[in-house]
Amino acid sequence: MTDHPSLQPYVDAWTQSMEAISELVTPLVEGEWNRRTECPGWSVRDVVSHIIGLECEVMGDPRPIHSLPRDILHVRDEKSRHMEVQVDVRRHHTGPEMTSEFEYVFIRRSRHLRNEKRGPEAEVTNVLPFGPRKLTLERQLMMRAFDVWVHEQDLRRALDAPGDLDSPGAYVARDVMLAALPKVVAKDVGAPPNSAIVFDVSGPVEFMRTVRVDKAGNGTVDGSVSLGPTATLAMDWETYSRLAAGRVRPEAVADRVKIDGDAELAAEILRHFSVTP
Repeated sequence: MTDHPSLQPYVDAWTQSMEAISELVTPLVEGEWNRRTECPGWSVRDVVSHIIGLECEVMGDPRPIHSLPRDILHVRDEKSRHMEVQVDVRRHHTGPEMTSEFEYVFIRRSRHLRNEKRGPEAEVTNVLPFGPRKLTLERQLMMRAFDVWVHEQDLRRALDAPGDLDSPGAYVARDVMLAALPKVVAKDVGAPPNSAIVFDVSGPVEFMRTVRVDKAGNGTVDGSVSLGPTATLAMDWETYSRLAAGRVRPEAVADRVKIDGDAELAAEILRHFSVTP
């Protein structure tokens, strides 16, 4: 346990997802490591490599010195090139090599977290090639719990092993995704002033939230009911999380999303729904 109880929920969520990933990948035969996931261009091996690489960087390990091939189609800018290095350097590792490294990194990082003495507001370096150069320790732990849960779900869908849609990481993911909604609706889509967009989500993680756009075009999100909203989007939690994580196009899950009210505005929101980099 960390010295600060407010950080523990994120550590617990991260730990549960990491344990789940370990259980998923340990029994895999070699061919299963190559299964395609919904993460563009990445296989099961690649997703696990990404997790290993980021946890190593968070602990301060140096990044690998590695030149990427020029024919990786999903690498289109410097951000994706940065993210791909930790993946490509492990692309020819065997299943046993992958599981051994994952378990070693998991043990190291767990010990690292148990010994954490800094408070939630302590400044840490952002190891990702986007966003602020510095962030709080609390934000870093939240985003690591979010990231590993999203990737756990990538692996589960690729391996046809559903589960953990209501795990602690799922609730961290919900909070991260909801926090991004006002920007999606008010700024990215430009919903009209004084509009209200309701998101009605059912399933293992159930919630209803309203994004309100004020007369100045600023968005806020709350849990109060809106009478006569501009648009309502209803869907199940797995569909919501896949859309918000950019794992599926809106047209591919159109039969799982119900829209009431301004259909054109709702469709535009769905087109901008992905909040992950």
